[in-house]
Amino acid sequence: MSSLAVSHGYATLTGPREQNEDFCGVVAPAGAELDNKGLLAAIADGVATGGGGRQAAEYTVRGLLADYYATPDTWSVPRALDAVLTAINRWLLAQSTRRAASLATTLSALVLRGRRYVFAHVGDSRIYRLRSGELMQLTRDHTWEHPDLSHVLSRAVGLDTQLTVDYAEGELETGDVFLLATDGLWAPLKAERLQALLANEPDPLQASRLLVEAALASGGRDNVSAQVLRVDELPESNLDEALALQRDLPIPPPLAVGQHIDRFEVRAVLHDSRATRLYEVFDVATGQRYVLKTLKPGADADTLAFVIEEWLARRVHTRWAPAVLPLSVAERSALYYVMSHHVGDTLEAMLDSGRHFAVADTVSLGVQLTKGLGALHRLDILHRDIKPANLLLCDDGTLRILDFGVALNSSAVHDASTTEGAPGTPSYMAPELHAGEPATYASDIYAAGVALYRLLTRHYPYGEIEPFQRPHFGDPVPPTKFRQDIPAWLEAVLLKAVARDPARRFETAEEMLLALERGPQGELNVMRRTPVAERDPVRLWAGIAAASMLLNLLLAWLLMR
Repeated sequence: MSSLAVSHGYATLTGPREQNEDFCGVVAPAGAELDNKGLLAAIADGVATGGGGRQAAEYTVRGLLADYYATPDTWSVPRALDAVLTAINRWLLAQSTRRAASLATTLSALVLRGRRYVFAHVGDSRIYRLRSGELMQLTRDHTWEHPDLSHVLSRAVGLDTQLTVDYAEGELETGDVFLLATDGLWAPLKAERLQALLANEPDPLQASRLLVEAALASGGRDNVSAQVLRVDELPESNLDEALALQRDLPIPPPLAVGQHIDRFEVRAVLHDSRATRLYEVFDVATGQRYVLKTLKPGADADTLAFVIEEWLARRVHTRWAPAVLPLSVAERSALYYVMSHHVGDTLEAMLDSGRHFAVADTVSLGVQLTKGLGALHRLDILHRDIKPANLLLCDDGTLRILDFGVALNSSAVHDASTTEGAPGTPSYMAPELHAGEPATYASDIYAAGVALYRLLTRHYPYGEIEPFQRPHFGDPVPPTKFRQDIPAWLEAVLLKAVARDPARRFETAEEMLLALERGPQGELNVMRRTPVAERDPVRLWAGIAAASMLLNLLLAWLLMR
């Protein structure tokens, strides 16, 4: 099975300047890191004000190349790049203030991952793509349009407190050639010469050297830098190779207590659903207890979603979720994954057994739930099925979020939808999901609010919703209708979390967490009844029209007397 293969090279010359203020670099990892994060190349041209241009360019490129690979695999490429560049921009501004001299730089960065490319760009360095003999400029120069200011940057890293970066992406093709160039290269050579030089020299390193030498020979008066990358081979699909190999593993047959699968011995069947089965297993190599999850025979259509579920779950490193054992494909003879074992019961099982949740207990669980949800959202993971059945209260008092089967992440996009509408459990799905809109952080917060509401009241704020039902959402029922000992502040938290309008919910899980931790000291402005103008505008205007007609009739009658 093929994987991404890229040849690359770069060259930089000082030219007639006293100092070379350009800087470029590339990181080309291998294996899983190449699959997850891709290859990253960057080029920068430092702004020479006060002599800090070289430092700004080098710090920006080195910082980006190092810190990009430290971001979570679950983040999209633009989000990861933006987070790193925002931090670098703040550092450069702080250094400029301290030294009373500008540290700013252009930046053009390119990520090649799977079968796609993503670039980040600010300033007047450029990225070109040569495909099938035709050269295309992918970036736009950030300079002032006025003729006298045409060489003055309107954007640069370290120039303003608000860094605005251009991001774009596209599909890769085998044979694509990318050129990252500073203005000292593209200004004297122009597009036609760049195209000819790139097309006639297949070796990226030699092409880079020819380009910078040609720029100086053509009268270039600036530092000259070129970075060339050629796509030699692409993976067979957008899935990385490790995922594709894992997908080829067979679904194991039903396992009985005492049977072995690889190094694990089955001790008990923990859960049996429509498509999956969970076993308590014993690792004969280490003596540890784990939970093994696999698909049931016949669930082949769910294989891709199951593989991505493990990919996501393995990257959630928090106490609020089980830890996944890092098993390689070579260590498994069948399709399954293994996670840490925790003794306890789900909140749904506790409700079914008649457990009464006190207000203080529910607040404590809510604090843990929002901490866990916040950890997932910071990884850019939407759970999409928060409910008591997926919340495990362990014997050590820790609440853990289970089941990433329908979780969504921009770096591993898939849709494990049910046959109708978005995935999830209807009574915990936000109104906008029932209307066909995509899941957001707000819809996860809604589900968390419904879960806490049900722990306290054993009811749902909008009533129970059956599958395939088209519900009508009015105003949520205040939980104090079912239970009088719920304090006003907690009722306000729950009503805000389950608001029909996403804009009226908590913006983040951390905001909801803060409200739960503050308790009666916090003040929430919660709309308990939706105004008629919002709830039923047709009815409102019909009433106004009827009243107006009656008033006109009354006036007419008075005039006739």
